Amino acid sequence: MSETNSAAASEVAAPHRYTAAMAADIEARWQDFWDADGTYEAPNPSGDLAGDTEADRALAAKSKKFVMDMFPYPSGAGLHVGHPLGYIATDVFARFQRMNGHNVLHTLGFDAFGLPAEQYAVQTGTHPRTSTEANMVNMKSQLRRLGLGHDKRRSFATIDPEYYKWTQWIFVQIFNSWYDDEAKKARPIDQLIAQFESGERGVPDSTRAWHELNAAERADVLSEYRLAYASEAPVNWCPGLGTVLANEEVTADGRSERGNYPVFKAKLRQWNMRITAYADRLLDDLDALDWPEAIKLQQRNWIGRSEGARVDFPVGDDAITVFTTRQDTLFGATYMVLAPEHDLVDRIVPAAWPEGTHDVWTGGHATPAEAVAAYRKQAASKSDVERQAEAKDKTGVFTGAYATNPVSGERVPVFIADYVLMGYGTGAIMAVPAHDTRDFAFARAFELPMRCVVEPSDDRGTDTSTWDDAFASHEARLVNSASDDISIDGLGVTDAKARMTEWLERTGIGRGTVNFRLRDWLFSRQRYWGEPFPIVYDEDGVAHSLPESMLPLELPEVDDYSPRTFDPDDADTQPETPLSRNGDWVHVTLDLGDGPKKYRRETNTMPNWAGSCWYELRYLDPHNSEKLVDPAIEQYWMGPREGQPTGGVDLYVGGAEHAVLHLLYARFWSKVLFDLGHVSSAEPFHKLYNQGMIQAYVYRDSRGIAVPAAEVEERDGAYYYEGEKVSRLLGKMGKSLKNAVTPDEICAEYGADTLRLYEMAMGPLDVSRPWDTRAVVGQFRLLQRLWRNIVDEASGEVTVVDTEDSAIDGTTLRALHKAIDGVRQDLEGMRFNTAIAKVTELNNHLTKVGGPLSRSVAERLVLLVAPLAPHIAEELWRKLGHTDSVVHQDFPVADPAYVVDESVTCVVQIKGKVKARLEVSPSISDEELEKVALADERVVAALDGAGIRKVIVRAPKLVNIVPA
Repeated sequence: MSETNSAAASEVAAPHRYTAAMAADIEARWQDFWDADGTYEAPNPSGDLAGDTEADRALAAKSKKFVMDMFPYPSGAGLHVGHPLGYIATDVFARFQRMNGHNVLHTLGFDAFGLPAEQYAVQTGTHPRTSTEANMVNMKSQLRRLGLGHDKRRSFATIDPEYYKWTQWIFVQIFNSWYDDEAKKARPIDQLIAQFESGERGVPDSTRAWHELNAAERADVLSEYRLAYASEAPVNWCPGLGTVLANEEVTADGRSERGNYPVFKAKLRQWNMRITAYADRLLDDLDALDWPEAIKLQQRNWIGRSEGARVDFPVGDDAITVFTTRQDTLFGATYMVLAPEHDLVDRIVPAAWPEGTHDVWTGGHATPAEAVAAYRKQAASKSDVERQAEAKDKTGVFTGAYATNPVSGERVPVFIADYVLMGYGTGAIMAVPAHDTRDFAFARAFELPMRCVVEPSDDRGTDTSTWDDAFASHEARLVNSASDDISIDGLGVTDAKARMTEWLERTGIGRGTVNFRLRDWLFSRQRYWGEPFPIVYDEDGVAHSLPESMLPLELPEVDDYSPRTFDPDDADTQPETPLSRNGDWVHVTLDLGDGPKKYRRETNTMPNWAGSCWYELRYLDPHNSEKLVDPAIEQYWMGPREGQPTGGVDLYVGGAEHAVLHLLYARFWSKVLFDLGHVSSAEPFHKLYNQGMIQAYVYRDSRGIAVPAAEVEERDGAYYYEGEKVSRLLGKMGKSLKNAVTPDEICAEYGADTLRLYEMAMGPLDVSRPWDTRAVVGQFRLLQRLWRNIVDEASGEVTVVDTEDSAIDGTTLRALHKAIDGVRQDLEGMRFNTAIAKVTELNNHLTKVGGPLSRSVAERLVLLVAPLAPHIAEELWRKLGHTDSVVHQDFPVADPAYVVDESVTCVVQIKGKVKARLEVSPSISDEELEKVALADERVVAALDGAGIRKVIVRAPKLVNIVPA
């Protein structure tokens, strides 16, 4: 009989068998029911989402759980099966928490501004909103098919003007704030202005009083304090794309990730966020968060706190300020290096090379100015990663200027070199080549002197001319470190640092300080598809924030979405933004409270990070047009509580690729809003969980081009596509790699519940795992057996019987309660794969026992499955006679009496070899187990009269006997 005829015959014999067609019908019906019934709507304690029924009030009175996924971007390619992994996991966890009596907020919006839609608009002329909204419709359909229990009333997209009104509002709050170092918090800028006006605070670096400054001068002073400020900043300028790029958009070889164009360092006026003001708090508050230690470490390293000293090296009428963590080695500083972009370079370069300048220092140029200009151009074409590479040859050029070492009084040459970055410390270093690997290599390349000031612990001695590499140690003694003013010879590093810092501060040459690797956040993009800045400039160039009444400032319609591009190799170009070409929008007359005046709008847009910095707050109160969020609602869902001292979302799931930037930026915004009294939570996300990745095999032909994975054949351990042998490598899943499997395909063949189970059963959630379509059928069969245990496949009738637990077989009761106990623990710990294994084991046991199930067993089995496979659970729950949804039923609780085994198997070993297995009580003591083991006839025979030197007992499962 053919497979087709066999399947047809089977359908006739079992018309009510759980099939893909039945799954599709069940799933569609229940998804419609959930939407119509508002099953997943989480009531707020007040406001428009509070609900008006007694059930709503009762649910809001329960303890809350806020479960959240990282923001998805609505891609035109749609979802592949790798995308929903985290969404399914949070859905299972949220469903489990609902069944444990919590009011669960679980929803999903869209992070819809950004580059992909803008690229599509440039290529096709389609407005980014049009393509993005079409993508969202498709993605919502795909997600709905998975049966995700989202409160859809709370969903939104960052491109909705009513959403980005509040993104702009938050920017205004940040712009109108400053960080008070004494109070250790952000405060309104008006309070700082009041201090200047009253004379309580003097105008920095000025002999004039505040009232003597004009508006532009006051704005410049305040810009040094504001948490959002515009400044000339070194940026990654890509002429080929016509835009500035973030560091993460630049490849290691200094080219654009998109298009592979050269990227240059350029100075442009850009908006920045003063995130550095919060560096200490961003570090310290990590301790209170329930995050993976690896993520915390990445954040700590990115912030990069280090203690040391700032030291001034005089050079002419100026001084070069360096930050060093090894102020004890100042006597060993024999030259200095500035970053090529350093502002001081232009001021210290002389007209001619000083007498006696080494030829190797000049780079072959006739004057210092020529040498510096040529080297700067060369350095601008390199990425920061390239510049910091340890293995590369050290390059640089002498500026022609000398500084004075403040402790030794010696003249030291000042170089520029690309291994020093403006993005760390002061953009200048004192080079101690004897004790720093990079400085050592540079000194050897440029024939610069070295001085040993840290006594080597090996036999190399202190004559550096014989050294092959630098010697660095925090345990050694200081040598060659004495002058008429100070001596640290003979001291250990710690004591030497302390004495040197004290001397620097006493003499006014330097001071002890803390430095951070963290730089202020570059917040401008030369793009169209982003939030417009709520900033206008007056005729003096002073920036003013728009009042709330003028928000949202909506994106205007433009004919051309693309920034102006240039010759990819022409570094001497400037951005021209799409918004700048809309003159009617840029030049406006506004009344900001002091009468109508002419203003010019900011034509950069915010980066795509902006909308995702605060979206957790909008989920709480999504329709509020008067406030960012109602304080009582924010306090209910995210406020501090026992075990969560800084508040935040209860569970946040997403990829580890956002370990630093998104999470750091969101934490910064939360802290500013907390300081200003807008929220009660100082941290956005209390618990963070990083899911792994679903991988897939990539097949490539002899040219290295990916071929369709679905059309590859396996023969004798090799792989062939259209007769040609191809290679196979495990990697990412994606449309471009031709190995993407869509959830729609799997849902059509098996149903959404099967897909959910398979993705959760593939392995631990935090580990990457390969997709195998052939293995999906295993979870489909589990659901078929589950269905068959409760429903007669021929008649469609429920087969359960009403039986008291006392009449149920003890083995079955034990299996049931063990499963309940294990699944409960696994779901709480997000060990979904082992939870499914325990459900499978119980279901197999019930299948093996046979006969109709007791109703109480069947119902608890369905409840166990409900968080994992909600559609079939709803259907079976209804067939079992219930009229209410399974979603809000109580999760089963195990009876401890049945969880403990009646007996366990104890292994008895002699010399490490198993000689007996004993069935013993799980509560047996070590002493009793030893007696039983030594009395066992198999053990007695194995010992054969030999004495016993030691007996190691690990009750109830192991006895290890060591003969004499």
